[in-house]
Amino acid sequence: MNTDIQNKDESLKQLGLRNLGRVHWNLSTPALYEEAIRRHEALLSHLGPLVVRTGQFTGRLPKDKFIVRESGSESKIWWGKVNRPIEQARFEAIQHRLCAFLQGKDLFIEDCYAGADARYRLPIRIISEHAWHTLFARTMFIREFDPQRLARHLPDFTVIHAPNFFADPAVDGTHSEAFVLLDFSKKLILIGGTAYAGEIKKAIFTVMNFLLPQRGVMAMHSSANYGKDESDVAVFFGLSGTGKTTLSADPDRTLIGDDEHGWSDGGVFNFEGGCYAKVMRLSPEGEPEIYETTRRFGTLLENVAIDTDTRHIDLDDASLTENTRAAYPISHIPNMTRTGAGGHPRNIIMLTCDAFGVLPPVARLTSEQAMYHFLAGYTAKVAGTEAGVTEPEATFSSCFGAPFMALPPLTYAKLLGDKIAAHKVNVWLVNTGWTGGPYGQGQRIKLAHTRAMVKAVLSGELQAASWQADAVFGISVPDASPGVPREILRPRQTWKDAAAYDAKARELAALFETNFRENGPDAPAEVKAAGPKLA
Repeated sequence: MNTDIQNKDESLKQLGLRNLGRVHWNLSTPALYEEAIRRHEALLSHLGPLVVRTGQFTGRLPKDKFIVRESGSESKIWWGKVNRPIEQARFEAIQHRLCAFLQGKDLFIEDCYAGADARYRLPIRIISEHAWHTLFARTMFIREFDPQRLARHLPDFTVIHAPNFFADPAVDGTHSEAFVLLDFSKKLILIGGTAYAGEIKKAIFTVMNFLLPQRGVMAMHSSANYGKDESDVAVFFGLSGTGKTTLSADPDRTLIGDDEHGWSDGGVFNFEGGCYAKVMRLSPEGEPEIYETTRRFGTLLENVAIDTDTRHIDLDDASLTENTRAAYPISHIPNMTRTGAGGHPRNIIMLTCDAFGVLPPVARLTSEQAMYHFLAGYTAKVAGTEAGVTEPEATFSSCFGAPFMALPPLTYAKLLGDKIAAHKVNVWLVNTGWTGGPYGQGQRIKLAHTRAMVKAVLSGELQAASWQADAVFGISVPDASPGVPREILRPRQTWKDAAAYDAKARELAALFETNFRENGPDAPAEVKAAGPKLA
């Protein structure tokens, strides 16, 4: 037997995976297409994308994610509502039953990496019972193209993914039958009971958020691009649905990545090799680059409606979920960088989707305000991105990504603050949410207007504007921005009832204050003072 095959077989036995069916290692994209279709996991759509269904769960399950409490990481983890503990004995019991469940079954395995910077690259292995989930991993992570190095691939972290295996909450101590379990001592992740592919990528993102800050590297839930050269980098922080993917896919700029990045002493680098975009009501006019990916071979369409006769897709059909997704190689975007890296940011844009309709569409932040809004992470959860969310819901998510932050938020905030100061970065707040009233009364800020404001920020045009401090939130609002009606820059002027605006603004300010009192008690005094003023 070939030595590489022996080593691979032994690595599976060490995980408890024995008596398996056929094991498919590192299949090509066309081969995974064939397997997924042959096994009735997917449909081939018109022009080539593969269409899949995730069943009961069409979004992440934050309440079903647990981290093993063990001595090596226990003192470092940010325990609480986000990172809840599970005992190692229960993790091992689930692992034992999961491996027994997989006996006799065919498995698909993808060896790949997280992190474009070779100094901080994490070798990973994704093991799944489904061909299409393996295709997702192959698409989303960074591939190894050298056959010899691929044969010698040794993962630092492994994911065992079994959507058809279910936990027993009464026995296992899980929240439900679905689970995402991380054990930093075993360097192992177990995912079961849910077929939503986003759990795979976010589990690895959580690992990167745990490891890299301990090496002085900022881990960011953000997209990133650059202008004429790599010294003009822009980073877009934001939760799902705020516009990270849309705004970073700019035909006039080069895309670094759409969702997960690190910021080292060498600059910004992508964690991934693919993009995972929301595609509900996507149009060729509004988002032409992303729209084109839904018409290409190699794209995986999650919960997108398809006519089973013509095999044409319908991006406007939300009958399954609002959270329809496209996973595609970043190379599907014409103006992307194959290095997955750029220099240090010149501008940071913090994106929020304000369902209250009171935040300005663009504002300039001081360094203290930047830290305040980073720690607050205010936005609205958009329908479908999490189970049970059916309409925008105001929320605060520290670091614009609390569900994926394994360490205390202040760890990331201090790193960000130090890097902003060292590289003299401009920081902005951009609201992609509502204007003219709250959700249900006002309207969503037009994408064309948001694009125009972002363009003015990145070109430097907005620096020359006159600025006034918002009476409640204290952030600096421009008097004018090229290509944008003046009245929308002052949200109070877009409301029919100014008194209603004032009341809603005070309501949101009070939520900021309550959130910071609960989640930012350790922040420096000058950062606490940079928040909204109820008076």
